[in-house]
Amino acid sequence: MKCPPVLPMETERLAALAEYGLGSDRPLPSLDVVVRIAAHMFDVPVAAVNMVGNDHVFFAAAAGFAGGDVDMSRDASFCAHAILQDAVLVVPDASRDDRFHDNPLVTGPSQVRFYAGVPLMSVGGHALGALCVIDTKPNHNFSAVDGERLRELARMASDRLELRRVELFVERDRRTFAEPERRSPTAMIRFDESGKILEWNLAAATLYGYDVADGPGLTLETLVPEHGRPSLRDRIAQVVAAGSVDGVTMPSVVYGLRRDGAEFLLSASLFCWHENGVLTFNAHVHDLSALRDEKDALKRLASTDVLTGVANRASFYRNTEITSASMTGAAVVIIDLDGFKDVNDTLGHEVGDGILCEVSRRLTALARPDDTVARIGADEFALLLPGVTKTADARLFADAAAAAIAEPMVIEGFDVRVTACCGIAVAPQHAHEALSLISNADLALSRAKHHGPSQVFVFVESLRMEAVERRVYNIELHRAVNDGEFVLFYQPQVDFADGSLTGAEALIRWRHPQRGLLSPAAFLPALERGPLAAAVGAWVLDEACSQAAFWRRHGAPAFRIGVNLFGLQFRIGSVVDEVIAVLNRHGLPPQALELEVTESIVLDDDVVLDALQRLRDYGVGIAFDDFGTGYASISLLRRYPLSRIKIDRSFVQAMVESQRDASVVRALVDMTRSFDLRTTAEGVETAEQRDNLRQLGCDEGQGYLFGKPMPASEFGAMFNIGRSRGWGEWNLNRA
Repeated sequence: MKCPPVLPMETERLAALAEYGLGSDRPLPSLDVVVRIAAHMFDVPVAAVNMVGNDHVFFAAAAGFAGGDVDMSRDASFCAHAILQDAVLVVPDASRDDRFHDNPLVTGPSQVRFYAGVPLMSVGGHALGALCVIDTKPNHNFSAVDGERLRELARMASDRLELRRVELFVERDRRTFAEPERRSPTAMIRFDESGKILEWNLAAATLYGYDVADGPGLTLETLVPEHGRPSLRDRIAQVVAAGSVDGVTMPSVVYGLRRDGAEFLLSASLFCWHENGVLTFNAHVHDLSALRDEKDALKRLASTDVLTGVANRASFYRNTEITSASMTGAAVVIIDLDGFKDVNDTLGHEVGDGILCEVSRRLTALARPDDTVARIGADEFALLLPGVTKTADARLFADAAAAAIAEPMVIEGFDVRVTACCGIAVAPQHAHEALSLISNADLALSRAKHHGPSQVFVFVESLRMEAVERRVYNIELHRAVNDGEFVLFYQPQVDFADGSLTGAEALIRWRHPQRGLLSPAAFLPALERGPLAAAVGAWVLDEACSQAAFWRRHGAPAFRIGVNLFGLQFRIGSVVDEVIAVLNRHGLPPQALELEVTESIVLDDDVVLDALQRLRDYGVGIAFDDFGTGYASISLLRRYPLSRIKIDRSFVQAMVESQRDASVVRALVDMTRSFDLRTTAEGVETAEQRDNLRQLGCDEGQGYLFGKPMPASEFGAMFNIGRSRGWGEWNLNRA
């Protein structure tokens, strides 16, 4: 168990904590509502405000805590770790966390698995404790949005703690106004439990339109409109009965009454103390009427997309949550503009902004009064359609939206046409909770975009299953990297002129612990799109070069190894420095390595072009894989520093039966020869294919005719590398 360290200013922190007058036997009732909200919001059995003392912790408030034999020591406390940082501390599974896996709160009766906590700070910036939510089940889905919600509740808790501190301060301090209070710009009113005003300062008298001398003798109800007096009497009675303002909340809207009869909006903070056995009150009053318009404007700004004037992402999520809670059902349609980035790049951002505004106007024109139109991304919009519970009806809305967007528009003098894809999810059929509903609509949008522009797709459960499978698969890929489950196989490459072995291509395989040996088709697409591609690519490069160096030292002095590169390797770090370092580490000359790239990696990318040019200048071979299948392949022969092309297997396997494919192969060989490049044909499986390729002038071949991809040990045994026979004696024309 990792014990939490003591903060550098621990003495000052404990002094700040003492100002709140809290202890294990002195909880703060006003915090009860905060922890109840937290437990309900995050659907957890336990939520608490936990204060961190010198060597122990104690609850200022707790929901779902049944008591019992629980370790309340500071060393065992999760919250003692939470106060060490500003961010939300999230522990998805404590049993798998090095800090907590052997903690008594995890191994004992409490069985804590999930924890999320936010530090609660004093006005002086010292961490007092933490608001936390706890579960006995792991939770790997606690999102950034969840963290921000927990922070909001922590701010509510901090406000109530500060009210407690101020109340204690007032109770300890002088019981009548001193000169600073009399001159304070904050309106202060002292009154007794019957509501009779004992004293007020100049700011309070001015606020209500009186002279200071008019205060004593007035009743508090004089300062409140008729409709607000029952509520005032009720709250004073509650405080008198409890002897404290803890747990007594002021109404969200409070009005004051000036001497001339005018009403105004105000906020009030209420404090009380016992003076000679008599309960005395002090109210701090702020005039909010001047701020109301400004606040309304800020509220609109906070919920509105500045560019288009429709709702923003936060407002859309909030409205969806409110609609979901009403249980009336709703549909969410997420809309993505097709190719908007290209329009932005070619016509400029002013035209792009104009398109977004026009799309917003068209969607707003389609919307019903209770619908929400929002811009939730750069070129992404959303519709919230309350009461639409049938997928067919939601589809009609989506089709109408897509059709409206597709109508021609004139922006900044340009005639523009844009199209859009739509994803649809309907509550309660597809989800009950707001975030799930939006997520499902987003999954449907992804499927729509997969089918091309102007597509509309309705969510189906298989999309969620596929997303879960992708996430699980990505977790497995991380495990495969960490546990060394990837291996390299080697497929021989042969010189057509004399049949001798020239080298091999290193091909990755995955030895999955449950599914056995997986071919690249089963995992490479996911690996190439994910963040692990660079790390795996670096391992492949190092492992292949290590094996090639071994074979060159043991009877194959001219052996060349082919290694495929991932696109991400050109984006992270320096692939040039990495290649040179690997060659030096294994003592390989540059010509012993041939890096294979595809059109998807190199096409129109100056970063890739520069790296390949530097590698070619160093002496490393550059092979263009699957040549002949891409539309830009010929132009790449001029621009890129290639040393070899590899003719795609689809042409090779059809060339015997198809004169057209044979002509394509002949043209490719002739063209590459004119660029002084070498050629390797992939997928050679028959002697007839080999003979035809040799007759056409192709330099080398690779395929099952010469050997399938195989482990290094089998490869070495097959070609007797390191034994008595020499490198040049292994003629494969005998096949």
